[in-house]
Amino acid sequence: MAALASDWFLRARLKLRHLQLFLALDEHRNLHRAAESLSMNQPAASKLLNDLEEQLGVVLFDRHPRGMTPNWYGEIMIRHARSIVSQLTHTGEEINAMREGNAGMVAVGAVMAPAVTILTSAVERVHRALPGLKVRIDVDVSKRLVPRLIEGEFDFVVSRIPEGFTAEHFIFEEIGEEDICIVCREGHPAMGEAPVSLEALTDYPWSLQPPGALLRQRVDNLFLHYGVQPPKYIVDSPDFLVSLALVDKSDTLTVTTRQVAEMLCAPQRFSILPFGEPIRVQPYGLVSLRDKRLSPGASALMKTLRDIIREKA
Repeated sequence: MAALASDWFLRARLKLRHLQLFLALDEHRNLHRAAESLSMNQPAASKLLNDLEEQLGVVLFDRHPRGMTPNWYGEIMIRHARSIVSQLTHTGEEINAMREGNAGMVAVGAVMAPAVTILTSAVERVHRALPGLKVRIDVDVSKRLVPRLIEGEFDFVVSRIPEGFTAEHFIFEEIGEEDICIVCREGHPAMGEAPVSLEALTDYPWSLQPPGALLRQRVDNLFLHYGVQPPKYIVDSPDFLVSLALVDKSDTLTVTTRQVAEMLCAPQRFSILPFGEPIRVQPYGLVSLRDKRLSPGASALMKTLRDIIREKA
């Protein structure tokens, strides 16, 4: 099979309609419903797909009696189609922002701690120089932020590079490690011990990030390290504010970074349990795509972040 030329998309006359069809087929897994969602008839959608498969020399979707499933080639096309459509959407948002007299738009993803500390400080500072800059911040865990960065939803993220991603595709500027702590309500029975032992905490309910999230992995590994059975009752929640509400109303325990705890946990209502040794997670940093050029607004926000990081060092 001959390799595709670098300008294969021109030779194949790739259209935006192809990209929209890939995304619709990924969602519906049925050609008729996908065509209907795009206000096309099924024969036209079928011809669009078949013509492109013929140009590429590969089948993109496996056909079944009741639908279609993308194969590995199809998954590649869907992933890049999603990124391109997202970039085009972001382009329109930037143009609209400029037309309205603003300084463009920036979309940033961040894990919890930097989102409520350095990122908010950077936004406040950059708005002094660019008061019209529109900024969108999404807070999530690294394993969900980085795929969204690759798909073009974010200009950059403040996170870690999760396992399974090739580091060579990213520019990673390390910021630092995070100390994490165990948070309880003021007057919690476990506050009687100093320092507290993990074994004494297993009978209390916990509210933690879902399995696979970094903080959850660190807590699970902590119990394994000390040879202690994990808590009997755990509520899985990615939202720290939900966990904090449970802590406030009961003997539930939760875990967060010390920076977040000190900022959001009022001392008259919450306490940090005294633990015998520091608990840390791997460093996070500024993560951007190596082959993507940042917009002027995104560059300004990232430069401001670097300045704040340098001042705090």
